[in-house]
Amino acid sequence: MTITLEVDGPVAVITNNNPDKHNAFDDEMDARLFDILGELKQRTDVRAVIWRAEGKSWSSGRDVSAIGVNKTPMTHHELMTRGHRGIQQVWDIEAPIIVAVQGWAIGGSFQRALLCDIRIAADDARFMLPEVGYGVIPDTGGVSVLYEMVGPGLVSDMVLTGRRLSADEALHHGIVSRVVPRAELDTVAREMADKIAASPAVTVKMARRVIGHLARPQQRTSMDDELIYQTFINKSEDFAEMRAAKGEDRRPEYRGS
Repeated sequence: MTITLEVDGPVAVITNNNPDKHNAFDDEMDARLFDILGELKQRTDVRAVIWRAEGKSWSSGRDVSAIGVNKTPMTHHELMTRGHRGIQQVWDIEAPIIVAVQGWAIGGSFQRALLCDIRIAADDARFMLPEVGYGVIPDTGGVSVLYEMVGPGLVSDMVLTGRRLSADEALHHGIVSRVVPRAELDTVAREMADKIAASPAVTVKMARRVIGHLARPQQRTSMDDELIYQTFINKSEDFAEMRAAKGEDRRPEYRGS
């Protein structure tokens, strides 16, 4: 499987396991992830979750050939709604989720990590939101989290120019809470998970709920906006022109509509 779940005592480990493609997500991986999150919602024995990856990158985002292409019988609006509901399950899992990032964390995958509780990074980690360069906008809710962390200047730079951040820059801006050598990433993540799992379960649950109540309204509003605007973009003249120009190997002529 390209994404797996293992439970070791009170700690669950989600692993992105598609290393040949830098753990780029496709529809099959999305469906499996959402099933895993649904299972974790029901497990009272899990007290902490680690979300890690095999290979050089945590996730390079979405396969660029799939951006703007819908191969399912669902409408674009329905597909996005499924994606939002699927990832919002992280909020319903009572165990905190620690994301351990190495290499690239790009696009929607980076945003999914932002919706989790804690992010730590290997020293080779890099973060990027390249969606605008492909004619779409970030649409997984993470931009609202990033805005709270870094403010409008840096988030606009990342979204509008695709600026990449190093692990040290991410630490400086609070996007990750720790940077560790690559060889120690899994060990540190497990130590953190074990410490959380050893604390009183109700205390962890209530602390997480307080933090969540501060963040959720803005995140939900952002995702609602993204659903509407991304659906509009998908049917816009500029998006059609971008795809046509690419297919005809010419410079696009955008009209802003």
